[in-house]
Amino acid sequence: MQRTLVLGLDSVPQGFMFDRFLPSMPTIRRLLASSRYGTLRSTDPPITVPAWAVMFSGVDPGTLGIYGFRHRKLGSYSEMYTPSSSMIPYPLLWDLLSRQGRRVAVVGMPPGYPPPHVNGVYVSDFLTPDHATDFVYPPSYRAEIEAAAKGEYMFDVTFRAEDRDRVEREVFEMTRRRFEVARRLWAKERWDLFALHEIGPDRIHHAFWKFFDPSHPKYATGSPFNSTADRYYRLLDEEIARFLELVPDDVAVWIASDHGSQAMEGCFCINEWLLRNGYLALKGPRPPPGTPLDSVPIDWSRTRVWGAGGYYARLFLNVRGREPEGIVAPEAIPTLVRELEQRLSAVLGPDGRPLGVVLLDPHRVYREARGDPPDLMAYFRGLHWRSAGTIGYDGLFLSENDTGPDDSVHSMDGFFLLYAPHDGAPAGRLAEQSILDVAPTLMQRMGVPIPPHVQGKPIRELLDV
Repeated sequence: MQRTLVLGLDSVPQGFMFDRFLPSMPTIRRLLASSRYGTLRSTDPPITVPAWAVMFSGVDPGTLGIYGFRHRKLGSYSEMYTPSSSMIPYPLLWDLLSRQGRRVAVVGMPPGYPPPHVNGVYVSDFLTPDHATDFVYPPSYRAEIEAAAKGEYMFDVTFRAEDRDRVEREVFEMTRRRFEVARRLWAKERWDLFALHEIGPDRIHHAFWKFFDPSHPKYATGSPFNSTADRYYRLLDEEIARFLELVPDDVAVWIASDHGSQAMEGCFCINEWLLRNGYLALKGPRPPPGTPLDSVPIDWSRTRVWGAGGYYARLFLNVRGREPEGIVAPEAIPTLVRELEQRLSAVLGPDGRPLGVVLLDPHRVYREARGDPPDLMAYFRGLHWRSAGTIGYDGLFLSENDTGPDDSVHSMDGFFLLYAPHDGAPAGRLAEQSILDVAPTLMQRMGVPIPPHVQGKPIRELLDV
C-alpha cells in the first residue's frame, strides 16, 4: 500500500538525465545514488499521446485506440479529431486507486481533457482548449489552482516560433507555475498517489536543440540561447528539489519520461513522393510550396494512397467500400503495401544514404487496432526525419519542419528512476525496460490487483525486496 509520487518529464532522453545535463542537476545526482534507474523504451509511436496513457494503463496504443495527436475518422477524407481522456477504454492507475477509495491528485497528465473524475483532484493537460474553464475536477479547486499559478494556469506555450526570447521566457515561467501548483496541492492532504506531468522539456528541445548540440545539422554558436537548455534543466532540478523537501521518506518517487528526443535532420515530403510516384493525384495545377493537402482538390478517382505529417507519416489507403470514393479493392491491399515497402525502401536521403523507411501495420504491431488507426505508420531513418504532410515542393526533402521552426524529433529512449531506499533493494542501473511494464509494476507496489486486460508485466527489479 505504498504511497507514490510520480514526476513525468516529457521527452527527456536517458542520455540527458544520466549524462548530458546531470552536472546541472544535483538533486537528480543525489537520487540516482540511491535509486534503481535506466532506459525506458517508449511505445510505437513514441509520442506524448499515447505514450503516457500506455505508461499508466499497461495497454498498447492500438488497444487504447490512440495513435498520436490527430486522428482521421475512417471513412472520411478530412474529418479530424484530437484524442481526449474520454476515449481511453481502460482504467489508468489513478482510476483503479480511486475505485479502491484511495486519494489521488493528478496534474497535467495527458490525455487529460476533460479532467477525469477521480477520488481527489485532476488538473487537465496541455491539450486543454484555449479559454476552457472546465480544466479542474472537482471545479471547486479551480480558484486555488489559479491563485497558485499567479492568476493564470499555463497549460502550454507556442513553441514553434521565431521569437525564441518569448519561448524561453514562457517555458521557464510555465514550469515554475506548474510546480508551485503541484506543491500547493501536495500540501492539501495525504495523497496515496500524486502524479505531475511537465511538458517544458519537450518545448525546450523543439525550440533550442540546435543551440546546445554540436551534432545538430544547424548548430548555432555564439548565441545567447546556447545556455538555455542547461539553465532549464538546472531550473527543473531546483523545482524538483523544492517539491521533495515536502515529501516524507516513506513515499516512493517515480521519475520518468514518455519517450526521448533527438536532433531533427529534416522533413521527408511523403505526399510529394506519393504524387510523383502515381499514388496520389490532384485536380488542377500544382499548388505553391507548403500547401496543406486538405486545401488542395484531390482526384480521388485516381488516388490510392495519401499521407499526413508529424513525427511519423500516417499513410491512408483509399479503400473501396470504406472511403467515399475508394478505388483500392480490399483484396489488393497486401500487394499495394508490399509495393510501398519496396519502393520506399529505395528512397535515398539528401546525403545519398538510404532513408531507412520502416512501415508498421497497426493491426500487426498491436494486440488490437481500435478506433481509427492509420493503415500504415512510416518511420524515416530512425525518426530523425519528420514527415511533411504539405505539398507543392520542388524536391522531396525540407531542412525545416513544414509547420514552423523546430529543432528536434522524438526517439524511443526515455528514462526511469525509482527512488525508494526503504525497499532495501540495491541501487544501480538496470537493463532497458518497456514503458508497457510501468503500470503493472506500480500497481503491484501500491497493492492494486492487476486487471486481466493489462498487457505489461511487473518489473521484478523494481518491486519490494
